[in-house]
Amino acid sequence: MKNLYAILILLLVFKLHGQTKISGVVTNAKKDPIVGANIYLQGTYDGGTSDDNGKFSFSTSETGTQTLIVSFLSYETFTMVGDVSYMKDIVIKLKDDVNTLDAVVLSAGTFSAGDNSKVNVLKPLDVVTTASALGDFVGALQTLPGTTTVAEDGRLFVRGGDANETQIFIDGIRVFTPYTPTTNNAPTRGRYSPFLFDGITFSTGGYSAEYGQALSSVLLLNTIDEPDQEKTDIGVMSVGATLGNTKNGRIARLALMLLI
Repeated sequence: MKNLYAILILLLVFKLHGQTKISGVVTNAKKDPIVGANIYLQGTYDGGTSDDNGKFSFSTSETGTQTLIVSFLSYETFTMVGDVSYMKDIVIKLKDDVNTLDAVVLSAGTFSAGDNSKVNVLKPLDVVTTASALGDFVGALQTLPGTTTVAEDGRLFVRGGDANETQIFIDGIRVFTPYTPTTNNAPTRGRYSPFLFDGITFSTGGYSAEYGQALSSVLLLNTIDEPDQEKTDIGVMSVGATLGNTKNGRIARLALMLLI
């Protein structure tokens, strides 16, 4: 048993004798100690960290030429190549890591408040082929999601708002009286023929800041460009009749609506 203890002690002495101690201190450019710097031998698990005084010390079984690396946040990484037997009481001074930002280019420009993403919801043919619309563009829009139909009114109500909160624009100009006169308890209709317009754009959600007078929604009506041929439109409905005429070569349109 004594021989076994002697052998173990002898092996421990050989093991301790075979390790090399690496020590030193880590400071910055002002010679202030750096606390928590990471010190290790590259490619090994041997290393340590600096204490409150910037000092470090660890043992390694590596021999010969090794690479000592010291790193810390906001400082450049320090690398030292040499024989581990000479890495004792070394003084390591870390340099500040200067980060260079890329140049920022500011370009002046202009902002345009326009509805560039608008979509033509309804064409004139869509209006007259909608069964419940009876040829009225307002009645056709009342079939779209987000609108509310008020039977005794007939105007355009969007998402619970009042009819006055939905504004109607023709070629960018606000229309203050877009509905026909009517008697009490009789629903009104739009006063314009759908064939006067190239497209009807209607939004029940967000719309351009260009139309700030509206609260609930905007209805954009764009008139047809100068006609290339003369035509006359006649329509007969259960609620009345319509008559329209377009002159060739000049912008002259006539639209009449007779309600029964």
